[in-house]
Amino acid sequence: MALDFEFKDRYDFNDLVSIITLLRAPGGCPWDREQTHFSIKKNFIEETYEVIEAINKENAAMLREELGDVLLQIALHCEMEREKGSFDFNDVVDELVKKLVIRHPHVFGDVRAENEKEALESWDEAKAKSKKQSSQSEAMLSVPRELPALMRAQKIQHKAAKVGFDWDNADGAFDKLYEEIDELKMAVSHGDSSEIEDEFGDVLFSCVNISRFLKLDSEEALTSSTDKFLSRFKEVERLAAERGIDMKNSSIDELDRLWDEAKKIKSE
Repeated sequence: MALDFEFKDRYDFNDLVSIITLLRAPGGCPWDREQTHFSIKKNFIEETYEVIEAINKENAAMLREELGDVLLQIALHCEMEREKGSFDFNDVVDELVKKLVIRHPHVFGDVRAENEKEALESWDEAKAKSKKQSSQSEAMLSVPRELPALMRAQKIQHKAAKVGFDWDNADGAFDKLYEEIDELKMAVSHGDSSEIEDEFGDVLFSCVNISRFLKLDSEEALTSSTDKFLSRFKEVERLAAERGIDMKNSSIDELDRLWDEAKKIKSE
């Protein structure tokens, strides 16, 4: 082998850093050498979601593999910066450890935290101080726009609620949802696509607000509903095929009857 790599029965973290350097070096892998932060950024997202899939499936072997794929992405990004003389993996680890110490004053300082709520409050205060955030809007703006929309909305609403900008209970959130639905209907009657999109977004935002009051995760709730729809639709297709029904040429009433039947079957 042209590259200086030691084959072992078991590898450690240092071996990972070494092989990433070799892969991007002259004589290494042409694909790896050509990659940039931007070219592989979507890979990072995909690998992260595969970790979530492994967690949801409670599959330890799958989780181990997918965590490795995420670590690969981190190592690649660090190597790109090392090549430019910016930072390396050790610099990332150093900054992370220092941040953990700073954001845990209830562990490494004189702040007291007797429960999870107090620990989170301590973390948030330390984070705001370290980032020099003097207002809650600055904390809200720090929530990445690149997050999934439902997740971002829920995080921002949660931060607004911390300074009292919130309904007293879920009733207010439900009333707001009904108000936004009426405004969406009005926008649809106007036929203005920009206005419709704006009002539709407000409806979704209001739904997320309700999920927060109900202590639900809006992303998880929508994922579960989508799974449920898929399961029932699959049953509708089975029933249609079993009875020789052409779904494409069927009326919505006929399809709705199949849907109700599939719903009963899946709930049994």
